[in-house]
Amino acid sequence: MDRISGLSDELLVKVLRFLPTKEVVSTSILSKRWEVLWLWVPKLNFVMNHYESDLPIQDFITKNLLLLKAQVIESFHLQCFNSSFKPEDIKHWVETTISRRVRELIINYCDLSWLDKPVVLLAIPSSLYTCTSLVTLKLIGDTIIVDVPRTVCLPSLKTLKLDSVAYSSEDSLRLLLSYCPVLEDLTINRDRHDNVKTLVIIVPSLLRLNLPIDGAYSCDGYVIVTPSLKYFKVPGLYEEDFSYLIMHMPKVEEADLSVEQDVERLFESITSVKRLSLSVLLDIEDESMYHNGIYFNQLEHLNLHIYRDNWSKLLVRLLEDSLKLRVLKLVVEDDPSFDEEYEHTSWKYNDESSVPKCLLDSLEIFEFAGYTRRPEERDFVSYILKHACHLKSSSISHLSCYV
Repeated sequence: MDRISGLSDELLVKVLRFLPTKEVVSTSILSKRWEVLWLWVPKLNFVMNHYESDLPIQDFITKNLLLLKAQVIESFHLQCFNSSFKPEDIKHWVETTISRRVRELIINYCDLSWLDKPVVLLAIPSSLYTCTSLVTLKLIGDTIIVDVPRTVCLPSLKTLKLDSVAYSSEDSLRLLLSYCPVLEDLTINRDRHDNVKTLVIIVPSLLRLNLPIDGAYSCDGYVIVTPSLKYFKVPGLYEEDFSYLIMHMPKVEEADLSVEQDVERLFESITSVKRLSLSVLLDIEDESMYHNGIYFNQLEHLNLHIYRDNWSKLLVRLLEDSLKLRVLKLVVEDDPSFDEEYEHTSWKYNDESSVPKCLLDSLEIFEFAGYTRRPEERDFVSYILKHACHLKSSSISHLSCYV
Protein backbone atom coordinates (compact mmCIF):
# COMPACT_ATOMS: atom_id res chain seq x y z
CA MET A 1 0.00 0.00 0.00
CA ASP A 2 2.90 2.37 0.82
CA ARG A 3 4.34 1.85 -2.67
CA ILE A 4 1.01 2.68 -4.28
CA SER A 5 0.54 5.75 -2.12
CA GLY A 6 3.94 6.94 -3.28
CA LEU A 7 2.70 7.29 -6.84
CA SER A 8 1.52 10.64 -8.14
CA ASP A 9 -2.19 11.45 -8.28
CA GLU A 10 -2.02 11.62 -12.07
CA LEU A 11 -0.59 8.11 -12.33
CA LEU A 12 -3.09 6.70 -9.82
CA VAL A 13 -5.98 8.15 -11.82
CA LYS A 14 -4.64 6.45 -14.94
CA VAL A 15 -4.59 3.14 -13.08
CA LEU A 16 -8.13 3.65 -11.74
CA ARG A 17 -9.44 4.17 -15.26
CA PHE A 18 -9.05 0.45 -15.92
CA LEU A 19 -11.15 -0.63 -12.94
CA PRO A 20 -14.96 -0.98 -12.72
CA THR A 21 -16.59 2.15 -11.31
CA LYS A 22 -17.84 0.30 -8.26
CA GLU A 23 -14.27 -0.62 -7.32
CA VAL A 24 -12.97 2.84 -8.15
CA VAL A 25 -15.46 4.45 -5.77
CA SER A 26 -14.64 1.92 -3.04
CA THR A 27 -11.05 3.24 -2.91
CA SER A 28 -12.42 6.42 -1.28
CA ILE A 29 -12.40 4.67 2.11
CA LEU A 30 -8.66 3.95 2.02
CA SER A 31 -7.49 7.33 3.33
CA LYS A 32 -8.20 11.04 3.18
CA ARG A 33 -6.11 11.35 0.03
CA TRP A 34 -8.09 8.61 -1.71
CA GLU A 35 -11.41 10.09 -0.58
CA VAL A 36 -11.64 12.44 -3.57
CA LEU A 37 -9.12 10.85 -5.94
CA TRP A 38 -11.80 8.82 -7.74
CA LEU A 39 -13.57 12.04 -8.73
CA TRP A 40 -10.77 12.65 -11.24
CA VAL A 41 -11.45 9.38 -13.10
CA PRO A 42 -13.04 10.30 -16.47
CA LYS A 43 -14.70 6.91 -17.13
CA LEU A 44 -17.94 5.91 -15.39
CA ASN A 45 -19.67 2.56 -15.84
CA PHE A 46 -22.88 1.78 -13.94
CA VAL A 47 -24.39 -1.62 -14.76
CA MET A 48 -27.44 -2.78 -12.77
CA ASN A 49 -30.06 -5.43 -13.44
CA HIS A 50 -33.62 -5.75 -12.20
CA TYR A 51 -32.57 -8.00 -9.33
CA GLU A 52 -30.49 -5.33 -7.68
CA SER A 53 -31.59 -2.51 -5.42
CA ASP A 54 -30.79 0.55 -7.50
CA LEU A 55 -32.02 3.39 -5.33
CA PRO A 56 -28.67 3.87 -3.55
CA ILE A 57 -26.87 3.91 -6.92
CA GLN A 58 -29.39 6.34 -8.34
CA ASP A 59 -28.89 8.71 -5.41
CA PHE A 60 -25.13 8.28 -5.67
CA ILE A 61 -25.06 9.25 -9.37
CA THR A 62 -27.30 12.27 -8.82
CA LYS A 63 -25.17 13.49 -5.92
CA ASN A 64 -21.69 12.89 -7.31
CA LEU A 65 -21.92 13.38 -11.07
CA LEU A 66 -21.77 17.16 -10.64
CA LEU A 67 -18.77 16.82 -8.32
CA LEU A 68 -16.53 15.15 -10.90
CA LYS A 69 -13.28 17.03 -11.31
CA ALA A 70 -12.33 15.67 -14.73
CA GLN A 71 -12.69 18.37 -17.37
CA VAL A 72 -13.73 15.80 -19.99
CA ILE A 73 -15.80 12.68 -19.37
CA GLU A 74 -14.26 10.08 -21.64
CA SER A 75 -17.02 7.52 -21.14
CA PHE A 76 -20.38 7.34 -19.38
CA HIS A 77 -22.08 3.94 -19.55
CA LEU A 78 -25.43 3.33 -17.86
CA GLN A 79 -27.18 -0.04 -18.05
CA CYS A 80 -30.32 -0.45 -15.98
CA PHE A 81 -33.37 -2.70 -16.15
CA ASN A 82 -35.06 -1.51 -12.99
CA SER A 83 -38.16 0.66 -12.81
CA SER A 84 -36.66 2.54 -9.86
CA PHE A 85 -34.60 4.48 -12.40
CA LYS A 86 -36.65 7.47 -13.47
CA PRO A 87 -36.38 8.77 -17.05
CA GLU A 88 -36.13 12.36 -15.80
CA ASP A 89 -33.08 11.43 -13.69
CA ILE A 90 -31.37 9.67 -16.58
CA LYS A 91 -32.10 12.66 -18.79
CA HIS A 92 -30.51 14.95 -16.20
CA TRP A 93 -27.40 12.73 -15.99
CA VAL A 94 -27.03 12.78 -19.77
CA GLU A 95 -27.27 16.59 -19.78
CA THR A 96 -24.58 16.75 -17.09
CA THR A 97 -22.19 14.54 -19.09
CA ILE A 98 -22.79 16.68 -22.16
CA SER A 99 -21.78 19.78 -20.20
CA ARG A 100 -18.56 17.91 -19.36
CA ARG A 101 -17.78 17.30 -23.03
CA VAL A 102 -18.51 13.58 -22.96
CA ARG A 103 -16.80 11.53 -25.68
CA GLU A 104 -18.55 8.18 -25.32
CA LEU A 105 -22.15 7.80 -24.14
CA ILE A 106 -23.87 4.41 -23.77
CA ILE A 107 -27.42 4.21 -22.41
CA ASN A 108 -29.00 0.77 -22.11
CA TYR A 109 -32.38 1.32 -20.52
CA CYS A 110 -35.45 -0.85 -20.17
CA ASP A 111 -38.32 0.17 -17.94
CA LEU A 112 -39.83 -3.07 -16.65
CA SER A 113 -42.75 -1.20 -15.14
CA TRP A 114 -44.76 -2.01 -18.29
CA LEU A 115 -45.49 -5.33 -16.63
CA ASP A 116 -47.95 -3.68 -14.26
CA LYS A 117 -48.40 -0.08 -15.41
CA PRO A 118 -48.06 2.15 -18.52
CA VAL A 119 -44.61 2.45 -20.09
CA VAL A 120 -42.66 5.63 -19.34
CA LEU A 121 -40.47 6.55 -22.31
CA LEU A 122 -36.99 7.96 -21.93
CA ALA A 123 -36.68 10.99 -24.21
CA ILE A 124 -33.07 11.80 -25.00
CA PRO A 125 -32.40 15.50 -24.24
CA SER A 126 -32.13 17.77 -27.27
CA SER A 127 -28.70 19.03 -26.14
CA LEU A 128 -27.26 15.61 -27.03
CA TYR A 129 -27.85 16.27 -30.72
CA THR A 130 -25.53 19.29 -30.73
CA CYS A 131 -22.77 17.79 -28.58
CA THR A 132 -19.57 18.66 -30.42
CA SER A 133 -17.35 16.37 -28.31
CA LEU A 134 -19.35 13.16 -28.77
CA VAL A 135 -17.44 10.45 -30.67
CA THR A 136 -19.43 7.32 -29.72
CA LEU A 137 -23.16 7.08 -29.03
CA LYS A 138 -25.03 3.87 -28.23
CA LEU A 139 -28.73 3.90 -27.32
CA ILE A 140 -30.26 0.54 -26.48
CA GLY A 141 -33.81 -0.20 -25.32
CA ASP A 142 -37.38 -0.11 -26.63
CA THR A 143 -38.39 2.53 -24.09
CA ILE A 144 -35.89 5.08 -25.47
CA ILE A 145 -37.33 7.58 -27.92
CA VAL A 146 -35.11 9.50 -30.33
CA ASP A 147 -36.53 12.96 -30.96
CA VAL A 148 -34.13 14.77 -33.29
CA PRO A 149 -34.42 18.59 -33.46
CA ARG A 150 -33.87 20.56 -36.66
CA THR A 151 -30.72 22.05 -35.16
CA VAL A 152 -28.95 18.68 -34.95
CA CYS A 153 -25.18 18.68 -35.54
CA LEU A 154 -22.75 16.01 -34.34
CA PRO A 155 -19.45 16.98 -35.98
CA SER A 156 -17.28 14.45 -34.11
CA LEU A 157 -19.55 11.39 -34.01
CA LYS A 158 -17.86 8.35 -35.55
CA THR A 159 -19.72 5.41 -33.98
CA LEU A 160 -23.50 5.18 -33.65
CA LYS A 161 -25.60 2.26 -32.42
CA LEU A 162 -29.38 2.43 -32.24
CA ASP A 163 -30.81 -0.81 -30.89
CA SER A 164 -34.60 -1.27 -30.64
CA VAL A 165 -35.21 2.42 -29.99
CA ALA A 166 -38.28 4.34 -31.18
CA TYR A 167 -38.22 7.52 -33.24
CA SER A 168 -40.50 10.48 -32.66
CA SER A 169 -41.22 10.82 -36.37
CA GLU A 170 -40.62 9.19 -39.73
CA ASP A 171 -37.91 11.74 -40.48
CA SER A 172 -35.92 11.52 -37.22
CA LEU A 173 -33.39 8.89 -38.26
CA ARG A 174 -32.73 10.37 -41.68
CA LEU A 175 -32.26 13.81 -40.14
CA LEU A 176 -29.88 12.46 -37.50
CA LEU A 177 -27.67 10.67 -40.05
CA SER A 178 -27.62 13.68 -42.34
CA TYR A 179 -25.78 15.75 -39.76
CA CYS A 180 -23.07 13.27 -38.78
CA PRO A 181 -20.41 14.29 -41.33
CA VAL A 182 -17.66 11.94 -40.08
CA LEU A 183 -19.78 8.93 -39.10
CA GLU A 184 -17.85 5.71 -39.79
CA ASP A 185 -19.57 2.89 -37.89
CA LEU A 186 -23.36 2.44 -37.81
CA THR A 187 -25.42 -0.37 -36.22
CA ILE A 188 -29.21 -0.37 -36.34
CA ASN A 189 -31.43 -3.05 -34.83
CA ARG A 190 -35.08 -2.32 -35.29
CA ASP A 191 -38.20 -2.65 -33.18
CA ARG A 192 -41.61 -3.36 -34.67
CA HIS A 193 -42.96 -0.13 -33.22
CA ASP A 194 -40.09 2.23 -34.09
CA ASN A 195 -42.34 4.59 -36.16
CA VAL A 196 -40.21 4.31 -39.33
CA LYS A 197 -41.80 3.08 -42.56
CA THR A 198 -38.93 3.72 -44.97
CA LEU A 199 -35.48 3.40 -43.45
CA VAL A 200 -33.12 5.74 -45.29
CA ILE A 201 -29.36 5.58 -44.77
CA ILE A 202 -27.45 8.11 -46.85
CA VAL A 203 -24.01 8.54 -45.27
CA PRO A 204 -21.08 9.29 -47.61
CA SER A 205 -18.47 8.85 -44.84
CA LEU A 206 -19.71 5.50 -43.53
CA LEU A 207 -17.15 2.66 -43.42
CA ARG A 208 -19.02 -0.04 -41.44
CA LEU A 209 -22.73 -0.88 -41.51
CA ASN A 210 -24.57 -3.53 -39.48
CA LEU A 211 -28.25 -3.69 -40.47
CA PRO A 212 -30.86 -6.46 -40.59
CA ILE A 213 -33.17 -6.01 -43.58
CA ASP A 214 -36.62 -7.24 -42.66
CA GLY A 215 -39.95 -6.36 -44.19
CA ALA A 216 -41.72 -7.01 -40.90
CA TYR A 217 -40.29 -3.73 -39.61
CA SER A 218 -40.93 -1.59 -42.65
CA CYS A 219 -44.00 -1.04 -44.80
CA ASP A 220 -42.18 0.79 -47.59
CA GLY A 221 -38.63 -0.55 -47.56
CA TYR A 222 -35.00 0.45 -47.25
CA VAL A 223 -32.71 2.87 -49.07
CA ILE A 224 -28.95 2.52 -48.50
CA VAL A 225 -26.43 4.88 -50.10
CA THR A 226 -22.97 4.39 -48.60
CA PRO A 227 -20.29 4.81 -51.30
CA SER A 228 -17.31 4.62 -48.90
CA LEU A 229 -18.42 1.46 -47.09
CA LYS A 230 -15.73 -1.16 -46.41
CA TYR A 231 -17.59 -3.59 -44.13
CA PHE A 232 -21.22 -4.59 -44.63
CA LYS A 233 -23.12 -6.91 -42.28
CA VAL A 234 -26.70 -8.04 -42.84
CA PRO A 235 -27.58 -10.36 -39.92
CA GLY A 236 -30.84 -11.27 -41.63
CA LEU A 237 -32.58 -10.52 -44.91
CA TYR A 238 -36.06 -11.97 -44.67
CA GLU A 239 -38.28 -12.21 -47.71
CA GLU A 240 -41.38 -10.10 -47.17
CA ASP A 241 -43.62 -7.89 -49.25
CA PHE A 242 -41.32 -4.87 -49.24
CA SER A 243 -38.73 -3.21 -51.44
CA TYR A 244 -35.17 -2.18 -50.81
CA LEU A 245 -32.58 -0.24 -52.76
CA ILE A 246 -28.88 -0.71 -52.09
CA MET A 247 -26.61 1.43 -54.23
CA HIS A 248 -23.31 -0.03 -55.41
CA MET A 249 -20.59 -0.01 -52.74
CA PRO A 250 -17.34 0.14 -54.76
CA LYS A 251 -15.02 0.03 -51.73
CA VAL A 252 -16.50 -2.91 -49.80
CA GLU A 253 -13.75 -5.29 -48.68
CA GLU A 254 -15.64 -7.54 -46.26
CA ALA A 255 -19.29 -8.63 -46.14
CA ASP A 256 -21.13 -10.85 -43.69
CA LEU A 257 -24.57 -11.75 -45.03
CA SER A 258 -27.33 -13.97 -43.67
CA VAL A 259 -30.25 -14.29 -46.09
CA GLU A 260 -33.23 -16.47 -46.85
CA GLN A 261 -33.47 -15.66 -50.55
CA ASP A 262 -32.76 -12.94 -53.07
CA VAL A 263 -28.97 -12.76 -52.89
CA GLU A 264 -28.86 -11.05 -56.28
CA ARG A 265 -29.42 -7.44 -55.17
CA LEU A 266 -26.95 -7.80 -52.34
CA PHE A 267 -24.35 -9.30 -54.67
CA GLU A 268 -24.78 -6.46 -57.15
CA SER A 269 -23.76 -3.94 -54.50
CA ILE A 270 -20.63 -5.74 -53.17
CA THR A 271 -18.75 -6.97 -56.25
CA SER A 272 -15.47 -5.51 -54.91
CA VAL A 273 -15.59 -7.69 -51.76
CA LYS A 274 -12.41 -9.53 -50.70
CA ARG A 275 -13.83 -11.56 -47.79
CA LEU A 276 -17.38 -12.89 -47.96
CA SER A 277 -19.22 -14.80 -45.24
CA LEU A 278 -22.57 -15.98 -46.54
CA SER A 279 -25.21 -17.87 -44.56
CA VAL A 280 -28.12 -18.74 -46.80
CA LEU A 281 -31.41 -20.63 -46.69
CA LEU A 282 -31.86 -20.88 -50.40
CA ASP A 283 -34.79 -22.08 -52.48
CA ILE A 284 -33.36 -25.09 -54.31
CA GLU A 285 -35.91 -24.66 -57.09
CA ASP A 286 -34.12 -21.47 -58.10
CA GLU A 287 -31.29 -22.65 -60.32
CA SER A 288 -30.24 -19.21 -61.50
CA MET A 289 -29.35 -17.92 -58.00
CA TYR A 290 -28.24 -14.58 -59.43
CA HIS A 291 -28.00 -13.24 -62.96
CA ASN A 292 -24.98 -13.50 -65.24
CA GLY A 293 -22.57 -10.58 -65.29
CA ILE A 294 -21.95 -10.39 -61.52
CA TYR A 295 -18.28 -11.12 -60.86
CA PHE A 296 -16.23 -11.03 -57.68
CA ASN A 297 -12.86 -10.16 -59.14
CA GLN A 298 -11.30 -9.34 -55.76
CA LEU A 299 -12.78 -12.17 -53.68
CA GLU A 300 -10.07 -14.16 -51.90
CA HIS A 301 -11.86 -15.68 -48.87
CA LEU A 302 -15.31 -17.32 -49.06
CA ASN A 303 -17.07 -18.76 -46.03
CA LEU A 304 -20.36 -20.35 -47.13
CA HIS A 305 -22.79 -21.65 -44.50
CA ILE A 306 -25.83 -23.20 -46.12
CA TYR A 307 -28.88 -25.01 -44.73
CA ARG A 308 -30.47 -26.60 -47.79
CA ASP A 309 -29.87 -29.49 -50.11
CA ASN A 310 -28.41 -28.87 -53.56
CA TRP A 311 -26.08 -26.31 -51.98
CA SER A 312 -23.56 -26.91 -54.77
CA LYS A 313 -25.68 -24.97 -57.26
CA LEU A 314 -24.86 -21.68 -55.58
CA LEU A 315 -21.30 -22.69 -54.73
CA VAL A 316 -20.39 -23.60 -58.30
CA ARG A 317 -21.64 -20.23 -59.50
CA LEU A 318 -19.51 -18.49 -56.87
CA LEU A 319 -16.45 -20.49 -57.88
CA GLU A 320 -16.95 -19.60 -61.53
CA ASP A 321 -17.34 -15.90 -60.73
CA SER A 322 -14.46 -15.58 -58.20
CA LEU A 323 -11.26 -15.67 -60.20
CA LYS A 324 -8.83 -15.04 -57.31
CA LEU A 325 -10.35 -17.20 -54.58
CA ARG A 326 -7.68 -18.56 -52.22
CA VAL A 327 -9.71 -19.83 -49.23
CA LEU A 328 -12.97 -21.79 -49.39
CA LYS A 329 -14.70 -22.78 -46.14
CA LEU A 330 -17.96 -24.65 -46.53
CA VAL A 331 -20.43 -25.54 -43.77
CA VAL A 332 -23.47 -27.59 -44.77
CA GLU A 333 -26.36 -28.21 -42.38
CA ASP A 334 -29.11 -30.48 -43.60
CA ASP A 335 -32.38 -29.90 -41.75
CA PRO A 336 -34.25 -33.23 -41.57
CA SER A 337 -37.53 -31.36 -41.99
CA PHE A 338 -36.57 -30.66 -45.60
CA ASP A 339 -35.90 -34.30 -46.51
CA GLU A 340 -39.47 -35.13 -47.43
CA GLU A 341 -39.81 -32.13 -49.73
CA TYR A 342 -36.41 -32.16 -51.38
CA GLU A 343 -34.56 -35.18 -52.63
CA HIS A 344 -30.81 -35.59 -52.34
CA THR A 345 -29.26 -35.35 -55.78
CA SER A 346 -25.77 -36.21 -56.93
CA TRP A 347 -23.56 -33.25 -57.80
CA LYS A 348 -22.26 -33.06 -61.35
CA TYR A 349 -20.16 -30.42 -63.06
CA ASN A 350 -21.31 -30.68 -66.64
CA ASP A 351 -18.28 -29.39 -68.49
CA GLU A 352 -15.05 -31.02 -67.31
CA SER A 353 -13.13 -28.99 -69.89
CA SER A 354 -14.16 -25.71 -68.28
CA VAL A 355 -12.89 -25.85 -64.72
CA PRO A 356 -13.40 -22.64 -62.65
CA LYS A 357 -10.27 -20.50 -62.99
CA CYS A 358 -9.79 -20.15 -59.23
CA LEU A 359 -9.30 -23.92 -58.90
CA LEU A 360 -6.58 -23.94 -61.50
CA ASP A 361 -4.80 -20.74 -60.42
CA SER A 362 -5.39 -19.66 -56.82
CA LEU A 363 -7.29 -21.94 -54.38
CA GLU A 364 -4.96 -22.88 -51.51
CA ILE A 365 -7.21 -23.79 -48.56
CA PHE A 366 -10.36 -25.92 -48.64
CA GLU A 367 -12.45 -26.83 -45.57
CA PHE A 368 -15.71 -28.78 -45.58
CA ALA A 369 -17.70 -29.13 -42.34
CA GLY A 370 -20.97 -31.04 -42.17
CA TYR A 371 -19.79 -33.81 -44.46
CA THR A 372 -22.18 -36.79 -44.33
CA ARG A 373 -20.92 -38.92 -47.28
CA ARG A 374 -23.92 -38.25 -49.46
CA PRO A 375 -23.31 -38.61 -53.23
CA GLU A 376 -23.54 -34.85 -53.82
CA GLU A 377 -20.86 -34.21 -51.20
CA ARG A 378 -18.55 -37.02 -52.33
CA ASP A 379 -18.65 -35.87 -55.94
CA PHE A 380 -17.98 -32.27 -55.03
CA VAL A 381 -15.03 -33.07 -52.75
CA SER A 382 -13.53 -35.34 -55.40
CA TYR A 383 -13.85 -32.60 -58.00
CA ILE A 384 -12.13 -30.03 -55.77
CA LEU A 385 -9.25 -32.35 -54.89
CA LYS A 386 -8.81 -33.33 -58.52
CA HIS A 387 -8.71 -29.83 -60.01
CA ALA A 388 -7.34 -27.53 -57.28
CA CYS A 389 -3.79 -27.36 -58.61
CA HIS A 390 -2.37 -25.12 -55.86
CA LEU A 391 -4.12 -26.63 -52.83
CA LYS A 392 -1.91 -26.44 -49.72
CA SER A 393 -4.33 -27.71 -47.07
CA SER A 394 -7.75 -29.33 -46.87
CA SER A 395 -9.99 -30.67 -44.12
CA ILE A 396 -13.24 -32.59 -44.22
CA SER A 397 -15.25 -33.19 -41.06
CA HIS A 398 -18.66 -33.78 -39.55
CA LEU A 399 -20.36 -30.64 -38.27
CA SER A 400 -19.81 -31.68 -34.65
CA CYS A 401 -16.05 -31.52 -35.28
CA TYR A 402 -16.15 -28.05 -36.81
CA VAL A 403 -14.75 -25.17 -34.81
